[in-house]
Amino acid sequence: MKRKRFTSILLIFEKKVVMKTGVVGYGVAAQFMHLPFLITNPEYQLKSILQRHGDEAGKKYPSVNIVRSLDEMLVDENLELVIITTPNDTHFDYAWRSLEAGKHVVLEKPFTITSSDAKKLIEQAEKKDRVLSVYQNRRYVSDFLTISKLLKEKILGEPVEFEAHYDRYRPERRHNAWREQNTPGSGILYDLGAHLIDQAFCLFGLPKYVTADIRIQRIDAKTTDYFELWLDYDFTKIILKSGMLIREPGPRYAIHGMKGSFIKYGEDPQEALLRKGILPIGPDWGRESEDIFGLLHTEIDGEIIKEKYPSLSGNYGGFYSDLYNTILRGEPLKVKPEHGYNVIRMIELATESNEKKSRLACTGMIDVSYP
Repeated sequence: MKRKRFTSILLIFEKKVVMKTGVVGYGVAAQFMHLPFLITNPEYQLKSILQRHGDEAGKKYPSVNIVRSLDEMLVDENLELVIITTPNDTHFDYAWRSLEAGKHVVLEKPFTITSSDAKKLIEQAEKKDRVLSVYQNRRYVSDFLTISKLLKEKILGEPVEFEAHYDRYRPERRHNAWREQNTPGSGILYDLGAHLIDQAFCLFGLPKYVTADIRIQRIDAKTTDYFELWLDYDFTKIILKSGMLIREPGPRYAIHGMKGSFIKYGEDPQEALLRKGILPIGPDWGRESEDIFGLLHTEIDGEIIKEKYPSLSGNYGGFYSDLYNTILRGEPLKVKPEHGYNVIRMIELATESNEKKSRLACTGMIDVSYP
C-alpha cells in the first residue's frame, strides 16, 4: 500500500517537470507545425524563439524571449531542447552548435542535405549524450496510422504493391520560397519526398533497390518539382510519387495484397486546421470526415467485405509526447536520427538512379529498427 502511494507521488511530481524549449525560426513550419503543439502541451515550456527580422513572434508570444541569433539562444543554460525549423542548408550547422552547447535537438525534415553530414550529427549526439531526432510528423496522421494498423493486422494479406502520392497543384513557382530555388537541399524530393520515404521505411523496412524518375516540369521552375520512386522489396513493390501539376488528385494511397485492396483519398485534416489558427485541442482533433474514409475490399474469415474503413485520428503532437518520454522518462526514441540518415541516403541514391537512368542497389543504409 505504501509503495503504491509512493508511486503516485512520483507520478504527480513527474507531471510538474517541463522541457524548457527554444524554437529556431519563425516561418510556416514553426508557426503551424511546432509551436501550436508546444504551447498546448503542459510537458513543455516555450522559453525562446529565434526570429531574425520582424516582431511577429513577440506579438504572438509576448511572454517568450525573442532572440536574433542562435548564439543568443544557446547561452541560456536552462534551455534543454532546441527545435530547428530553418531552411535545409542551415540544419547541419545549427544542430551541431546546439549539440555542442549541450542541448537536445529536433530538426525539421529533411534531417540534413547529405548523408555524410547526417552521420556526423549522429556521432556528435552520441558524444554529447544528447537526444537527436527529426520531425517526421507524417507518422502521426490519420491515413498513415490507419494503414499501419491494416498492414500489422494483415487484413489485406501479404502486400504486393503499395502506392503513395503527395501531390499539389501549384503551376507557378513561389519566387520567394527557398524550397523552390536552385540551392542544395531544395526541391520536391527533399521537401515532400522525405515524408513518403520515411513512411515507406516504417511500413516495410529498407528496400533492396531503387529506380527513380526526377524532373522539372513547370516552365519557370528552378529545381525539381516531380518525382517517382520505385522501391523494390523482392515480393513487394513500392511506388512513391509527388508532383506540382496535379489539379485533380487520384488516390493518396493504393495498397494491394494477396487477399484484398485498400484505396484512400483525401488528406489528414490537421495542417488545414493549423493554418486557420485552430489549436490542437479537444477530443475531435485529427479526426477525419467519414466521406474520406478509405475503401476496404478484402476477404475476412471467408467473407468478402467491401466497405468504408474508419480512419484512426491523427495528432502531430504525438511526436512531442514521445520525445518527452524519451528525454525525461528514458523510453526508447521512436524517431531516431538514423531514420533521418536513411531518408537522406535514399534521396542521394534516387538522384544517382535518375542521372544514370538505371536501377541501383540500396547501399550505405543503416540497419536500424523502425516502430
